[in-house]
Amino acid sequence: MRSLGGAKLPEETVDEQGNVGHRHHEMSDAWLVGRASELVAVAQSSHLAAQLDAASEIDHILAEAQGRGEPRIVAQLLRAAAVVRLVTPGLVDMSDPQLDEMLSHCRRHGLIVLEADARALRGRRFLLGNAEDKALTEIAAALAMMLDEEPEMDPVFDKRIWDQLLATTLQDIALVLTQLGVYEMADDVLAGANNALRESGQPHQIYVHLVNRARLRIGWGLRLERVNLFDAAHEQFKVASGLAEAAEVPFRQSLHPGRRDLDAAEQVPILGAAHALTNPSADHLDRLWSLRGLSMYARELIIVAIALARCLVEANRLDDALKVLDDTRTQMEHDTSEPSLVLSLEREYAHLSGPHTMSALQSYNAALELELWQMRESRVATLQTRRELERLTRAHGAIAQQALQDPLTGLPNRRALDDKMSELIAGQVDPFSIALVDLDGFKGVNDRHSHAEGDDVLRVIASTLRQALRGDDMVARYGGDEFVVLLPGAPLHAAEAALGRAVDAVAGLPIDLSRGVTLSVGVISLRPRETANQALSRADSAMYVAKRQGGCQVAAVAGEPSSEA
Repeated sequence: MRSLGGAKLPEETVDEQGNVGHRHHEMSDAWLVGRASELVAVAQSSHLAAQLDAASEIDHILAEAQGRGEPRIVAQLLRAAAVVRLVTPGLVDMSDPQLDEMLSHCRRHGLIVLEADARALRGRRFLLGNAEDKALTEIAAALAMMLDEEPEMDPVFDKRIWDQLLATTLQDIALVLTQLGVYEMADDVLAGANNALRESGQPHQIYVHLVNRARLRIGWGLRLERVNLFDAAHEQFKVASGLAEAAEVPFRQSLHPGRRDLDAAEQVPILGAAHALTNPSADHLDRLWSLRGLSMYARELIIVAIALARCLVEANRLDDALKVLDDTRTQMEHDTSEPSLVLSLEREYAHLSGPHTMSALQSYNAALELELWQMRESRVATLQTRRELERLTRAHGAIAQQALQDPLTGLPNRRALDDKMSELIAGQVDPFSIALVDLDGFKGVNDRHSHAEGDDVLRVIASTLRQALRGDDMVARYGGDEFVVLLPGAPLHAAEAALGRAVDAVAGLPIDLSRGVTLSVGVISLRPRETANQALSRADSAMYVAKRQGGCQVAAVAGEPSSEA
């Protein structure tokens, strides 16, 4: 096997057309997610050829995960596929289907944190398309989900993975807020990400977090300079430089495809620029010229150009400084992703263009900056208003949903089940399979441990059962430790196979989550003119067939079950 970034790659295969692929089907779910993280890191730090290769491989990984069907894995890989497209020239428009699918997938499976991440990434996409108002709406929704609802930990994840997901989502939200110039709010969000990473962060995530914080502080400092708050701006640059220094250690263990014999500040544009902005001098010139060539994104190009120009001025090379700035202005002519940084770039160019030009622009610049500051305050107010509207909308929906939801498991309750069954039977859906699920050994959990422990087991198994089935299937709590599954459009053999996978998924749960509880399932296919009560009675009888055969299995009964089974 080959390796990249410390992880082994599956052996390459060649199809009949000569295309090279990998045996991803032989790898674990954890490997797929880890490999996707590596590919995102490659795409974010490499040029076009490597980015296109990363996009191609991540599509194969995503297809493999979708074939397996575990919703949380699929959601994480949809995110990775979207991010790779967002950072790759020529593929940005192709991120739209991935982001839409991620959003609908997370809603369908109740993955709140990853849904918020999908919203943040859509905000980032809208900024790339010069749609700031839409970006504000998306980021307001993400903030409402993450900060106002305080999502509860998904019991299927361990705390380390859960904290990492929280941090990733918060960082994606903060990135868009930084692009919008809402620095104070972005700083608060990144503080939340820092808390999540304090105990659970891996080196690469810590490194990325420190780069994001440094980038925020630089943007903030440049914004303060535009309103002549130079001392406050310098303090922001000093903080950014300290963050750049702190990033050196985790960088050496990160997924960044760089050289480990060189400092991060020699290879990561934001980090090198942070040191130069804090103390501009000719000493930084060689590094900044090199970093200019490594810069891939608008934020890197602008920040490095401003830092380089200031160091060139300190070396008495004003003409070179103006050329660097002017070239960067040309590069940014059609880029809409960093409106606040572009204004800082224009200010820097005007400032260096000469006393006459500066004199002519001073009064206009002062009025413009006042207007922009007022626009910034308006943007913050708009963001907060939409955030509150999203919170109220979600709260109203939650209240309406509570009447049809089991409070313990979050699944549809008996009332919702009755409504859905009546709708499907009246609509004469054919084929239509119905299953009754009972937990094996659940009473022993309550007897040996506690009812609180039993509630935890019910929640975990309900979630696992839900995630193992199709999005169109309905899993409802029938009462106690029984569940009913409605599988519209599924013939009996397909329903049996799907429920068999659910039985296996529960049996495969770690013992500390399931306490050894398994599933006995009876599944039947609805007959013509059969009522809901008759169908449920037959499914119940089929479930007892599975029980009498030892449990942890599915009994599919086409006709009346045999009493001798």
